[in-house]
Amino acid sequence: MQPRILIDTTTVPGGGEMRLVQRGQDWFIMLGREELMSSRMSGSEEALATLACDRVAADARLLIGGYGMGFTLRAALTRLGPKAQVTVAELVPAVIAWAKGPMAEIAAGCLDDPRVAIAIDDVGAVIAAGPRSYDAILLDVDNGPDGLTRTGNDRLYSPGGLAAAKAALRPGGLLAIWSAAPDAAFARALGRAGFKVEEVVIRARASGKGARHVIWIARI
Repeated sequence: MQPRILIDTTTVPGGGEMRLVQRGQDWFIMLGREELMSSRMSGSEEALATLACDRVAADARLLIGGYGMGFTLRAALTRLGPKAQVTVAELVPAVIAWAKGPMAEIAAGCLDDPRVAIAIDDVGAVIAAGPRSYDAILLDVDNGPDGLTRTGNDRLYSPGGLAAAKAALRPGGLLAIWSAAPDAAFARALGRAGFKVEEVVIRARASGKGARHVIWIARI
């Protein structure tokens, strides 16, 4: 088995060390010993984009919370038309630097697409700054409602965070949320926040294998 090679490290705002690791052709972003994301598992991140983009117009304005390895962004760009606008809010600057540097082949030029704007900021702050600005908000932040990376992410999934997301959507807009695991209590919270909720179970790998992840499509 090929060894894992540490490529770079960075500090997560609020505490914790994030590491970029390579093994052969595979890439991993780690938090301590936890594997946050892997280039081998893109299926559910891509589905987050396709499920949302299939429900909005081709010229929609999207906000993606968390760049990750860019799987959601690239999938969205393939579904959207030339007049669409996609803002990506990424809290950790090194994640974007890694995408433009050692993982440029995986990024495949998506960050240079003229439809894309990058905000190095907390997605919660971007949401709060843009009332009625987006046709869809896609959140792939932390592990979903059951946060892992930083406790500050919990605010996104709180009643206040859901209310802010709803306020940032245009009429008929949707909030799409990725989660590593089911969460019945959170699904009920979406309903209490005034969303009509659809829950979709997606395999982690594009091949249809791997762990079962959950995507909620919440419409106003």
